[in-house]
Amino acid sequence: MRKRRGRARKHFALFFVVLTVVLAFGLGGMMVYSNYLKNKVSENRVIAENNDSLGGAAAAATEQAEEIVTWARPETEEVVTSESQEEQDVDEQLYEAALELGQKAKIVECASDDRIIFRFAGDILLDDGYAMMSNFKTRGSSFEDTFSASLLEKMRNADVFMLNNEFTFTSNGSPLPDKQYTFRAKPENVSFFNEIGVDVVSLANNHAFDFGEISIIDTMETLKNAGIEYVGAGADIDEAMQPVYIIANGIKIAIVSATQIERNGSPDTKEATQTSAGVLRCMDPSKLLEVIAQAEANSDFTILYIHWGTESQAETDWLQDEQAPIYAQAGVDLIIGDHSHCLQKLDAVEGVPVIYSLGNYWFNSRTMDTCLVEVSIKDKAIEYFKFIPCLQSDCRTIELEGAEKDRVLEYMRGISPNVTIDAEGYVNF
Repeated sequence: MRKRRGRARKHFALFFVVLTVVLAFGLGGMMVYSNYLKNKVSENRVIAENNDSLGGAAAAATEQAEEIVTWARPETEEVVTSESQEEQDVDEQLYEAALELGQKAKIVECASDDRIIFRFAGDILLDDGYAMMSNFKTRGSSFEDTFSASLLEKMRNADVFMLNNEFTFTSNGSPLPDKQYTFRAKPENVSFFNEIGVDVVSLANNHAFDFGEISIIDTMETLKNAGIEYVGAGADIDEAMQPVYIIANGIKIAIVSATQIERNGSPDTKEATQTSAGVLRCMDPSKLLEVIAQAEANSDFTILYIHWGTESQAETDWLQDEQAPIYAQAGVDLIIGDHSHCLQKLDAVEGVPVIYSLGNYWFNSRTMDTCLVEVSIKDKAIEYFKFIPCLQSDCRTIELEGAEKDRVLEYMRGISPNVTIDAEGYVNF
């Protein structure tokens, strides 16, 4: 009996000791686990707070940390949105002011908030009766087969892409009598421009009137409906003399355009009047000088896109040489030329960068050197000017690389003795 009671006491004492140990370890474990949770939450909070700089470290955090990340992100986004909204407000104010003055204006959203990238190309032809569009459609209407990938990317991703609309968009009218070449594209072909990223075209050329006054009226209407700005022509002389104003990043850039082709007293391509549609002509520069003065008074930077020179002649002619200094002195900041259907020199005239001719861009089946010109405008001035060598061949246009790129750059150096062009095409005027 005593042995049983002794064993019972021992058993009870042992049970008490075991219970005490279990409770001690249990409470200690809970405290350790509690501290672990606190440390983990603290750790996740740090991860969440530093998520942007750590580049995704919050992916390893717990749900609690995910909630903190979600809370933190809107604060950053609000700052960005607020800055972007401020810039948009300035652009909207400039745009509204332009409209009140009766100006043609377009707000452009740029890839960068401190520069505007313009890219310029030369002559293009979308007439189904000629080689370019015929081959384009035969080959399955593939833009990827028509332009090299790098070139197509540059056109589409430019903040502003501009070229020369060397034809009419119309199904009406009759070809001008005694004119050797007359061009007209179906109005639906304007989708080609939308696909390659065209923002602005010049209509100041010697083919804008190929099928009479109706053809230039139809062309302007087609471009308007496609959301593409045009310059250098109008329903009357007042519109033909209107610049197009590009508004972006808080600045206002004017584009003006005119043609001095054809050079005779009664040209096939008619100049607009007070009562009739046509182009703006500049063989006599007086009207263009009025336009430049208007643009300078109403913008931070002025671009002249001009149709001049002699066809198939790489050398500049007397009228180009005579007029370039006049327009530079009048206040333009950049001169982009076309019409010769071949490349012409780069130069600085009165401190103003000039490319006298961009050449054909996508115009005929001939194999010809051509280019895309890229100009960055920052702080109301040219940040850089880049000549991008290209080749038109077999009804395709490609960006050149390697030895072929070097060949074209060397050619441009040879005809442009007053500038330097580096291996990537950047031009120092």
